[in-house]
Amino acid sequence: MMVHQARKRFGQHFLADESVVDSIVRAIDPQPGDAMVEIGPGLSALTAPLLDRLDRLTVVELDRDLARRLRGRWGEDRLRVVEADALTVDFGDLAPAAGAQAGAAEAQDARLRVVGNLPYNISSPLLFHLLRWADRVRDQHFMLQREVIDRMVARPGDTQYGRLSVMLQARYRMTHLFDVPPDAFDPPPRVMSAVVRMRPLAADTLRQPRDARVFERLVARVFEQRRKMIRGSLGAWAEWLDWDALGVAPTARPQELTVAQFMDMADALSAAGVTPTA
Repeated sequence: MMVHQARKRFGQHFLADESVVDSIVRAIDPQPGDAMVEIGPGLSALTAPLLDRLDRLTVVELDRDLARRLRGRWGEDRLRVVEADALTVDFGDLAPAAGAQAGAAEAQDARLRVVGNLPYNISSPLLFHLLRWADRVRDQHFMLQREVIDRMVARPGDTQYGRLSVMLQARYRMTHLFDVPPDAFDPPPRVMSAVVRMRPLAADTLRQPRDARVFERLVARVFEQRRKMIRGSLGAWAEWLDWDALGVAPTARPQELTVAQFMDMADALSAAGVTPTA
């Protein structure tokens, strides 16, 4: 079989350290009946050990050469290959298909488990893309740039705290599991990587905004000008807010506010009939 050269345009860095692979698989703890999707299987570093434990696996691979290799190595009864850009995939469609294919009445959970060594060049857009199916997901385990994971798990007041932190923490409980050095990959990236676990918040702890579009736009708007006071970055929207009732200082910077405070502000704007603007 021909050696596959990593393609820069796909952001390919193939995991090559077996000890790291073992650590990731142990963290995921796949069970035979799990409905699992792997994003970016590449040269199968994770795919093979996952299939050792699973009845069946669905993978999403953009590179047609790698997709062909995957189909040639495993039959369709074990591996379903979705040849597509993960940013265009409807993961809601994959969840029931994967669960049905497991075919086991004793399957622990029909919800989707998503794993992958995500391409660095699309990691944040892909995390936002996956948000819309959080209610169909049991958990997600991803390898990403450590810098991205630092932003995902940052708390109010941290320098890394921003839009990604707020939007993901509103929907998931996230844990930075461990770091992965550049020499674990071929070719080595120029940055440190890490593995994160993301579990959707339970129904009794999940709070949904009155209007998701207002919440999304509010958070994006204030962090576009993160050095400004909240009152200044909101512009005309600030006039609709009762700052004392919200318990938010209009002079605060966005990185000082909690997820709940952003949600409160968004709900107050929604109640006032404010509509999001681009």
